[in-house]
Amino acid sequence: MLIWAIIFITAALVFYTTGVWSEKKAGTLRPWHLILFWLGLVCDSTGTALMGRISDGSFTFNLHGITGALAILLMVFHAVWGTIVLVRKNPSALSNFHRLSVVVWGFWLIPYLIGLIVGMGGKA
Repeated sequence: MLIWAIIFITAALVFYTTGVWSEKKAGTLRPWHLILFWLGLVCDSTGTALMGRISDGSFTFNLHGITGALAILLMVFHAVWGTIVLVRKNPSALSNFHRLSVVVWGFWLIPYLIGLIVGMGGKA
């Protein structure tokens, strides 16, 4: 099960990073960026659930657990808000959405990197 968790978390990194930075480069939010955000969220949630099953299924109140939970909540907010922005088609909101995207992505990297360090035998 560990290999599947790692695959899903890595897929989340690829989808989310590609979505965020291609949106920033394009200068506007496009439907395919939003698809990548949702795919990143699904993969991250799946990988996190698998990791939880491997550990013991309980939430751990440590830096990794707290930042990880906050990151998933931010990803949900980001994907939902992006959907709203895309449906409304407000040019200003579409062209400024990347600001939120980069912040959420940056925060998401914190638990990702902590998990990587912990997985390699570090402590967090």
